[in-house]
Amino acid sequence: MRTFSILSSEEDTAIMPKHNGKTWRWVYCSIFTLGAFALLLSFASLSKFSTFKSFLVKEEPEGFRNEEMIGMTVKIIIQKIQQEFQSLRDEEQEDESLSAFVLKESAFLADILGLLESVEASLPHKQTTSITTSHPLLKAKKQRQQSGDPADYFLREEIRKYVRIKPNRLKKQNFMGANGTFTSIGHACFDMKEELEEYMDYDIGDICNDDWKLAQRLMVHGCDPLPRRRCFARAPQLYSQPFPISESLWKLPDNRNVRWSQYRCKNFSCLASNTSARKGFFKCADCFNLTHHEMPRWMSLDVSDTSNQTCDFLISDVLQIKPGEIRIGLDFSVGTGTFAARMREHNVTIVSATINLGAPFNEMIALRGLVPLYLTVNQRLPFFDNTLDLIHTTRFLDGWIDFVLLDFVLYDWDRVLRPGGLLWIDSFFCLKQDLDDYLEAFKMLRYKKHMWVVVPKLDKNDDQEVFFSAVLEKPPRPF
Repeated sequence: MRTFSILSSEEDTAIMPKHNGKTWRWVYCSIFTLGAFALLLSFASLSKFSTFKSFLVKEEPEGFRNEEMIGMTVKIIIQKIQQEFQSLRDEEQEDESLSAFVLKESAFLADILGLLESVEASLPHKQTTSITTSHPLLKAKKQRQQSGDPADYFLREEIRKYVRIKPNRLKKQNFMGANGTFTSIGHACFDMKEELEEYMDYDIGDICNDDWKLAQRLMVHGCDPLPRRRCFARAPQLYSQPFPISESLWKLPDNRNVRWSQYRCKNFSCLASNTSARKGFFKCADCFNLTHHEMPRWMSLDVSDTSNQTCDFLISDVLQIKPGEIRIGLDFSVGTGTFAARMREHNVTIVSATINLGAPFNEMIALRGLVPLYLTVNQRLPFFDNTLDLIHTTRFLDGWIDFVLLDFVLYDWDRVLRPGGLLWIDSFFCLKQDLDDYLEAFKMLRYKKHMWVVVPKLDKNDDQEVFFSAVLEKPPRPF
């Protein structure tokens, strides 16, 4: 016969190690957590059975009660685990020798807590208010402090690549103070706390603060879309009706429509002048000179400009590739909308996407009777799949752009471009040593080549840069 010996409480205490009481309490807590989780799974299974039964016999209220019971149980368990987390932290502060055990126990409880939160999120009738209101990035705060990279919070490599900052290849900061491109996924707003709080410091229902430069800095650094909503945008002090469409395309707007600030030029006449203060973005220094600089573009080759005359294509030649098929499109460039104006004359509607990089490009485009789209290069285009006939870009996505970022941009362009649509890469320039890598990025699309040319960029004496232009057609890809 098997016998059992029972130790007295004194003997039992003598055998236990120093911290055995605390250890057994955590073990009991773990057992309770596992038991509660098993009970939760049993409730979930019973709920599915009851829901299926109620579907057969029309007893929906019983299913609702079961779901409510499961939700309450989940919240109670989550509260218990959170209390245990706090207890573990307190015990660790009192006795540092328990640090290793506390770390292991905390990791176990964190896994259980994550499963419970997933179950709570999947409940169809859960309350809108949750016990855990912390942002997911706050859960990884300690990890982010160690790595300094928010992308380390994610596991999938594709989202890690998307979230990571894409540094400028030329290793230079632009005039906005950004040395890279920041993806618009919201995490940047947490790293720009002071700027975001300054931007959101406004009176509801009042006129918005004149802080467009701060807003654009947030956008460029990835804190986008901007959260401010409940104030009225500023308008010009002396607003004048825009010119009729027959005049507005090629006539400088009325200076009374000026409302921007923090520019050197305070009116359109200054912007269009070659002798006034330096105008805006260096890639578009003459964009406001509509009569001499803008009018000839894409209509005739500028033989006096030896730096790029052989890489330009004419609009008439490009439209002849698909006669009558090009109706709507996107121009992703820095400029005042001249490409859209010329295409309008050919009965083609073009939306011009740009931000105000040093000059009021969006205001100018709108006053010309064209459609500006205010977004950064890191944003996903707000168009549905396979809808545009043409995408055009010139002297914007150049040799500064990171190769991974270029992949994201090109795939997004491919998404919105319809089968048979045209991608017009206009005067893309880069270092000669990087040319093959950039060309491979465009060849990756496997588009049909209608026009393709690479020529030296001759405006500098070092002979280190080249121009690349192409007109490519998207294949059908039926499968």
